[in-house]
Amino acid sequence: MIYRELGKTGLKVSEIGMGCEGFGEENCAMTKKLFDTAEAAGINYFDLYTSNPAVRKAVGEALRGRREKFFAQSHICSVWQNGQYKRTRKLSEVKAGFEESLEQLQTDYIDVGMIHYCDALDDWQKIVSGGILDYARELKSLGKIRHIGLSSHNPQVALKAVESGAIEVLMFSVNPCYDLLPASEDVEQLWTPENYAGNLTNMNPDRQKLYETCQRLGVGVTVMKCFGGGDLLDAELSPAGVALTTNQCIHYALSRPAVAVVLAGAHSVEQLKQSISYEDATDAEKDYALTFASFPKISWQGHCVYCSHCAPCVKQIDIAYVTKFLHLAETQATIPETVREHYAALKHHAGECIKCGVCETRCPFGVNIRENMTKAAKVFGY
Repeated sequence: MIYRELGKTGLKVSEIGMGCEGFGEENCAMTKKLFDTAEAAGINYFDLYTSNPAVRKAVGEALRGRREKFFAQSHICSVWQNGQYKRTRKLSEVKAGFEESLEQLQTDYIDVGMIHYCDALDDWQKIVSGGILDYARELKSLGKIRHIGLSSHNPQVALKAVESGAIEVLMFSVNPCYDLLPASEDVEQLWTPENYAGNLTNMNPDRQKLYETCQRLGVGVTVMKCFGGGDLLDAELSPAGVALTTNQCIHYALSRPAVAVVLAGAHSVEQLKQSISYEDATDAEKDYALTFASFPKISWQGHCVYCSHCAPCVKQIDIAYVTKFLHLAETQATIPETVREHYAALKHHAGECIKCGVCETRCPFGVNIRENMTKAAKVFGY
């Protein structure tokens, strides 16, 4: 298992994590089976958005004797009322729900306290001014949560939260279909077929700016909906009109700036093992570029997706990384020091490009790589 830094939290997390979708299977007996499988594979991070008390109790039992082996990302503002889930911003309900969750999970702290499901700007303002954020900060000061996070599907809202400096971790929906759609306060727009009826071209700029800003500010991204609820794995259901593999979906998400862990949903041990097998997959099995290039409904023409099909460079320049650092630098008036340092650490730099153009003959998306190398050499000075 490969481990990554979760932003500036100091947590080193497995790049494959667990979503909680399958915890309720078999009357919650699946929970322990999934945690056993996760521990054996080196998974150390999981998300728990559900407020279902039966699931929370099952997670608590599954963690008994091994709490320190897992980082728990559990959600504030997700409560259980009248036998069903409810998202609330009522402070009294939030407080009662959080304390109840600690008891159910048999723990006295949560590693990442995730402010649950904020997709509207006015909702973010309510979180800031209505006491929710202050409560999260209070919990952190008391050691009941160690880091503050926010979950969102809306890049504009998520960006506002990230730029505020209030959150350390962002849980966000990342996959190659959702990444093309404009921001919306209605999460259902992400999988509405009508939104994919026309020809969509390249990543939505709000989403690209969000990932790059998270990278610059050190906000770690944990990924939900990597498989689009399973739709991307089925050609008939996929908005792209072509099925992707589990490995391709995971690799795409892990290739985005600031992403630390993919929270793989699994309804069985076999499904979780399929995601875990990414760690042993070949580069060819992970490669998504040629499949993207075949999408009948979506075009990535002219857009670098950091797939490294341009390699090998005759001057040994890591073109994908240079391009990623260029994109990170271009969003700012001055180059962030971390970006400059990472660029400097590369063995070879854009200024060494001899403009032979061989890389461009390999790019599935027609990216003007030589122009990018010229820009990077100018931006970084070498």
